Amino acid sequence: MKIVNTLYDQFLGHSVNEKLRVACIRTAILGFLFHLLLCFLYQFEWIVFSEKTSGLFDSYLDSLYTPFSIFLAYEVYELIRTIPKSFTNSIGKQFEIITLLVVRDILKRLSDIDASVSSSIDGSITTLAIECVAFVVLFWTALFFNNVQRNIGTASNDNEELTNFISQKKQLAILLLFVYVVIACYSLSTWSYALLQGDGSTNRMIFFLDFFTVLIMADILILLLSYQYITDFSHLARNTGFVLSTVILRVAIASPGISGAILFTLAGCLGSSVLFSGMIFNKKDLSRFSESE
Repeated sequence: MKIVNTLYDQFLGHSVNEKLRVACIRTAILGFLFHLLLCFLYQFEWIVFSEKTSGLFDSYLDSLYTPFSIFLAYEVYELIRTIPKSFTNSIGKQFEIITLLVVRDILKRLSDIDASVSSSIDGSITTLAIECVAFVVLFWTALFFNNVQRNIGTASNDNEELTNFISQKKQLAILLLFVYVVIACYSLSTWSYALLQGDGSTNRMIFFLDFFTVLIMADILILLLSYQYITDFSHLARNTGFVLSTVILRVAIASPGISGAILFTLAGCLGSSVLFSGMIFNKKDLSRFSESE
């Protein structure tokens, strides 16, 4: 257990997180300025890109895609850090990530509309409107999860079962961090190679489809591990509902356009409803296993 705590502190501890946060902010600023410069050069035809690649630079709004991608990468790291703390908190982090992902899609869609020379953009406007509704629902859901977790507070770690459960989740978080790095490197390398070949297409399935597939397996494993320590039906059903919302999020990532936005909205409504129902029927037991739920 001591080795697990040491590894967790070394790769997912507070000091490492602070350094990565500062690095993320600086990288996002530099990435934004560099992307904006490329857009500027392309607009004045000082540089030329292929027809497929030009979609990344034909509008100044495209430059927003880079910093949001960097922030998303950091938020995924933050999600992995929250896994040992609270299942509820980690689900809330998932909704935060999806909220940023939807915002990035909206900005990309706006840049396409801004750069479009077609007079018929009714379909894009409709999709944009539904995605904005999905963003509001997801944003509210993420805030709801965060607010509930703050009200619950932090339980003490003097319970032996709770300590063992947290240690198991720390082991899972360390493993998930390794998988995250592998998937990120693979996604970045394959996308970079495609970009060099003249294909600059971007979509939310890059990295996030694979990562959320792994994340679902991790959530299910946590749910199974919790059966050792939590026996009442309400907590088990609630956590199962959270896993179901994660599965819907994963399906939504792979679904384009309006169908994806509707699924995102459904996942947000489901997650909020499950959390709210659990609060109503378990008011007297909110603090029990608050660190392990």
